[in-house]
Amino acid sequence: MDSNVSPAPVSLSSQFILPKEKRPQLSEVASLTSIPIIDLSDHCSYGDNPSASLVVQKITQACEEYGFFQIVNHGVPQHVCNKMMAAITDLFNLPPEQRDTKCHNYYQRDTKCYNYYVHVEGGEKVKMWSECFGHFWYPIEDIIHLLPEKVGSQYGEAFSEYAREIGALSRRLLGLISMALGIEEDCLVKMLGEQPRLRAQANFYPPCPDPELTMGLPVHTDLNALTVLLQSQVSGLQVIKDGKWIAVPAIPHAFVINLGDQIQVMSNGRFKSVHHRAVTNKVQQRLSMAMFYGPNTGNLIGPIKDLIDEEHPPRYRHYRFSEFLEEFYKQEGTQRMAKQVNQDWITI
Repeated sequence: MDSNVSPAPVSLSSQFILPKEKRPQLSEVASLTSIPIIDLSDHCSYGDNPSASLVVQKITQACEEYGFFQIVNHGVPQHVCNKMMAAITDLFNLPPEQRDTKCHNYYQRDTKCYNYYVHVEGGEKVKMWSECFGHFWYPIEDIIHLLPEKVGSQYGEAFSEYAREIGALSRRLLGLISMALGIEEDCLVKMLGEQPRLRAQANFYPPCPDPELTMGLPVHTDLNALTVLLQSQVSGLQVIKDGKWIAVPAIPHAFVINLGDQIQVMSNGRFKSVHHRAVTNKVQQRLSMAMFYGPNTGNLIGPIKDLIDEEHPPRYRHYRFSEFLEEFYKQEGTQRMAKQVNQDWITI
């Protein structure tokens, strides 16, 4: 999974250069502290109370204070992860003209290659220093034939196996997060629905001539419920904590886990969907694979009843997830919002 040192980066044109106030200011990023690392093999109950598990205690603290944590000893075979990362690497190593041949078809199937951007003063857009490939988890057969022939079958085989493992891990994590909230273990999985919205996004960050001038991904929160991120052994992910950016180290055989907007809503604000971003470096390419687990679009989302009382009145109203998505995409290029109990949109 180690990324090789890449050829000299191409020049940084003006379309990638951010205004001063939006630049990453990398010298100010904290490197001595980071998000919690949780060993899932420590999951055992104390007496008859599963919520007293050491892992559940650690997840509770991580979700309340960070909205992010890393997991090790998670049970996903390393060869499955390696195979997935190799398939992503081969995809992004193709010449651009081969990768982009069928991009007009990708959009029609909600499967596409794309670049992120941010709006700046004057209505202009600044591109991020990255490329992304996004698609639904299933049916993978619909994705394979849209990919360039050289990588289609390899990607499809790797992703099928990887998605099965991450699906099981996601449901396990949602059970642990439910217990961390003090509710039934299957509560979050049930609320998200029997047919959850499952999306994948492969990210590629080439070496950048001047990482201080641009970013790989803009500051954002994830719109779904849970994200499981596999990253190559090159750091770049950063998370906001107490108003400061902290770097997330690349740990061998680990996944980065972060909560999305829907868990913040369902937990009535107790657990946080936290702003994060991806930055670049001059020397090495970085790759990652994000797997997003979200509600079925028709599902009703809102604060869980058992978490509401006189001391903790509802902060959000109930809404169909399709309504959230409609508003989310309408706000493209702005700071995202979530529905509050008074039906006004408030910042996540």
